[in-house]
Amino acid sequence: MTPSTAVRERPRVVERATRAAHARGFWFVAVAFTVLMAFGTLPTPLWPLFAERDDFGSTVVTIAFAAMVVGAAAGFLLFGHLSDRLGRRRVVVPALLTLVTASLVLVLWPSVSGLLAGRVLTGLAVGLMASTATAYLGDLHQQAYPERPGSATPGLVAAVANLGGLALGPLAAGVLAQWAPSPLVTPFALFAAAALVLVILVLRSPETVDRGAASEVPARFALRPGGGRRFAAAASTGFFSFAVMGFFSSLGAVVVHDVLGISSPLVAGLAPFSVFAASAVAQIALRHLSPVRMLVSGVVLFPAGLTLTAVALFHPTLWLYLTAAAIAGAGAGLLFKASVGQSAGAARPTSRAGVLAVFFVIAYLGMGLPSIAFSVVSKHLGLHPTMIGFAVALSVGAIAAVAASTRSPRSQ
Repeated sequence: MTPSTAVRERPRVVERATRAAHARGFWFVAVAFTVLMAFGTLPTPLWPLFAERDDFGSTVVTIAFAAMVVGAAAGFLLFGHLSDRLGRRRVVVPALLTLVTASLVLVLWPSVSGLLAGRVLTGLAVGLMASTATAYLGDLHQQAYPERPGSATPGLVAAVANLGGLALGPLAAGVLAQWAPSPLVTPFALFAAAALVLVILVLRSPETVDRGAASEVPARFALRPGGGRRFAAAASTGFFSFAVMGFFSSLGAVVVHDVLGISSPLVAGLAPFSVFAASAVAQIALRHLSPVRMLVSGVVLFPAGLTLTAVALFHPTLWLYLTAAAIAGAGAGLLFKASVGQSAGAARPTSRAGVLAVFFVIAYLGMGLPSIAFSVVSKHLGLHPTMIGFAVALSVGAIAAVAASTRSPRSQ
């Protein structure tokens, strides 16, 4: 190779190396996103063990789950937009370190107070990660594959990492609680170790936000012209889709233990695993559907699964309960995937993380508030009538939200 040829070839080599670094970073961030979301649902099959250790009932379980929602809302509102200004990596790494801190609190502070503090920290980590990682994956993929503008891959990977991680948590905790020693220590210690490894990998990933490029600070929440109605409809859809996931995450294991009479932690983790796994699988299987068709498919499966869940409480069998959870989860997953895409599309490019942060705040309120209401109302009316009312209310709400989404501009 002549010197002149080498000079001409050098920019191409640099470009290939840069694109490869962004491609590797894409998968490092996807794994980090998955692990952190799995940590959010890690205690799900362990709630009966926590309740036995600390002597509390199902109401405290719901409050402990809601504590994560409070932490997540604070994380999204206070810090979710910062990556638009400070950089994606500078927010993802603190999210992973917050996971490690939450693990230490849950292991070293064995009481209800420690449990609540650990769950608030877990929520804070989720709030730091979810909107930032979703935007980061889009940036990394765009720079790794500039010839694929508008690719659906980053959105699909982000949604699957989110919901797939939420599915992985109960399954991993159930397996470890069933066969590993110290079921209230081992899962949290292993996830903390994984998070520390991922900190190193993410630090080796390229940053995609140039802090010096913008002449002014990006707005925390800025929508494209006419995007308000589109965002409101999408956020409403996200609220109702996450309500189903919150029910199975907070009370799914309690139903298995108290209604079905099964004490195995592994089996207790199967209901939330079924919900989130079906969500991820449905998104992958139907990824080529248009947003409108995805919404319509989701809003058909969603009430069907909730109806079957109510039936499963009247005729308590494990297979029926898990089938109902999977159908409801598949519908919720499709609604979630379409609504995330609509929210990102409604945002101005410089405010994507901030807009997604607000979307996730609303979605996580859906994950927490209906479950708290369910727990309170069921104490007075009983489990069965409350489940019927819960199914009807969420189904009607989801149908109304989807109707608004399909009428909004650019929903096609």
